[in-house]
Amino acid sequence: MTTPSSRDSSTHRTKPSPPPSTTPTSSTAEATTISRPDAYVSDKAPDDSSKLKTFLSILRKFIGVSDIASVRFSLPTQLLEPTPNLEYWNYLDRPETFIGIGDSDDELGRMLGVLRFWFTKDLKYVKGKPCKPYNSALGEFFRCNWEVEDTTSPILGKAQKESGTSHVDTRDKPVRVSYITEQTSHHPPVSAFFVDCPVKGITARGFDQLSAKFTGTSIRVAAGQHNLGIFINLKNRGNEEYQLTHPVAHLGGMLRGSLSVTVADTCFVTCSKTKKKVILHYLEESWLGKTQNKVHGVIYTYDPDNDNKTRIKDVPEKDILGRLEGCWHDQVYYTLSGSRESNLLIDLKPLFPTPKIIPPLDQQLPNESRRFWAAVTTAIKSKQFTEATKLKQELEERQREKATERKEKNEEWRPRFFTNAVTTNGKPDLTDDGRKALEGLQAEDYGLRESEVTGA
Repeated sequence: MTTPSSRDSSTHRTKPSPPPSTTPTSSTAEATTISRPDAYVSDKAPDDSSKLKTFLSILRKFIGVSDIASVRFSLPTQLLEPTPNLEYWNYLDRPETFIGIGDSDDELGRMLGVLRFWFTKDLKYVKGKPCKPYNSALGEFFRCNWEVEDTTSPILGKAQKESGTSHVDTRDKPVRVSYITEQTSHHPPVSAFFVDCPVKGITARGFDQLSAKFTGTSIRVAAGQHNLGIFINLKNRGNEEYQLTHPVAHLGGMLRGSLSVTVADTCFVTCSKTKKKVILHYLEESWLGKTQNKVHGVIYTYDPDNDNKTRIKDVPEKDILGRLEGCWHDQVYYTLSGSRESNLLIDLKPLFPTPKIIPPLDQQLPNESRRFWAAVTTAIKSKQFTEATKLKQELEERQREKATERKEKNEEWRPRFFTNAVTTNGKPDLTDDGRKALEGLQAEDYGLRESEVTGA
């Protein structure tokens, strides 16, 4: 998916540059295996309708395949968005909602803050149209900053806008959020990510992996086995940790010639420290009429040692703290238990993804996303699709050759910025290099030594 072309979602220090959530698509495989990708190559730029026809004809080869995301295959470059997947996929479309999560002194207020962030994290879907970025190469990485003013108001309780590191009031002042992600596994395709905002004492981390199946009319996209959600930690609140799981989404509209994302599933937000949990239910769309994009939810007190509620109707009324309802494309409201007053949680209508601040190309490493794909991107943007396909295939072949070399030497791939390719608890840990990279981003010092080993 991508943001509208009229809105820039990434930038170097001052100049905006072109853009690169409801199920994560970092690490996704491209949607076809073809023996002769050159058979699809033409230097004539296809329109959206012909793109979809080609895409659909390729997908039909995968009817019955249980997980097309685990199959590494190559799409014609005419069908790709000229954006690295690791750059495109992140959950910080509106960073100001992220840094405001821990502001409220009220536990319920902080859970509502998490939900406000939740409904903004996939703004790229709401404001843009679906697209397919490049596949991520093993060892490829992406890093960036966001700088936003700390303007969000706490939802309940007294506000705490004081920095947790320097005891400075951050209200209405610029706050820097840093992000790093690395492709840690190729089979299956998995990437790890870490978000850090030291001045507000908040971090987020997780693995992005998806499972996808083509049904004949749409693609069903779910979190893969290593993707256990987003884990948010509030250092200044006694290390409260929130786990946010991803719902199943469907990419449809192929027969109509207009791709769209719909969600009809249940997902959860839990905090074992405060014993609060949220069940969010995205309503299934009717075959007739306009898409509603409705969501209902309940916030309640739960027992972390006996967490057996998965449906809203199963939650006892005495445990309910509040309810949510609305449209995840528009406005979402909450109502506190014992009250009939409906309060606005988030209005998405005026919001668009916030631009990233990305290290200049001459300060990026060869396996850093923008630089790694630079030649392919240039060729696609100049509509030289034959050249773009050739360059892309060279990168893919180089990755295969290095994988063969590791296998012959019986060497296991080790990520650079994260300690493991995957973890059983779904929470990646940073290496010393990972911590230094984030510290450098915070200081706007982009210098990194080149990677000793690369995957492509």
